[in-house]
Amino acid sequence: MDEVFMDQIMYVVHQVVSWIASFAIVFGGVVPYIPQYRDIRRTQNAEGFSTYVCLVLLVANILRILFRFGRYFETPLLWQSIIMIITMLIMLNLCTNVRMATELNTKRRSFTDFDWNYFWFWSRFVDYLQCVLAFTVLAAYVTYLLLDSVLFVESLGFLAVFTEAMLGTPQLYCNYQNKSTEGMSIKMVLMWTSGDTFKTGYFLLTQAPMQFWICGLLQVCVDFAILFQVYYYSLYPQKPISHTTHTTSAKAL
Repeated sequence: MDEVFMDQIMYVVHQVVSWIASFAIVFGGVVPYIPQYRDIRRTQNAEGFSTYVCLVLLVANILRILFRFGRYFETPLLWQSIIMIITMLIMLNLCTNVRMATELNTKRRSFTDFDWNYFWFWSRFVDYLQCVLAFTVLAAYVTYLLLDSVLFVESLGFLAVFTEAMLGTPQLYCNYQNKSTEGMSIKMVLMWTSGDTFKTGYFLLTQAPMQFWICGLLQVCVDFAILFQVYYYSLYPQKPISHTTHTTSAKAL
């Protein structure tokens, strides 16, 4: 009797832990952007945040959703991608509004200009939506045509998680160009690091496809590199490089 009771207790505990882990996986990825969102709203300055982070996460999560059509993975990871896409669109909307409010004399650019010199540097949020929609339709069409190819499906999965693993590189480069981490939310990076560590462990424990945990480890390494920048530039402050051209002034976008 006691043995049956203990088995039931262990089952309930296992279920509760599983639900908590799933909840953390679904929503944990967006938590780091809450302090960054609040900082941008409060200061009305988006210069310290690279919107290429949004681009990386949008591409990665769209590809991950398409990957699921070819190879099944756990539902919490699917919902994580959906929630992350929504979050990145919210961040893009805020950054675009703030930038346009502070650059009133800047020439307006749009997605339909098809000017690659100003890619991801558009004036309206709707232009970003058009770009994301165009990419999604094209990627979905290619996936539909090649879904029976195991090589394509596995490559798609690797590309999805590898793109996400490169999440921190725009911020890493932005900090390097600025010779400073000013304007970047350190809380965000600390949450990135803890979240990516937890996520990688989750991949290993749930036996997710190999692409997931290999790229998860890479992502953790990039997070630690950004934390090293925080330490280095606080210990050895350096004068930011002056930017006079568009290509360099777009460092934080």
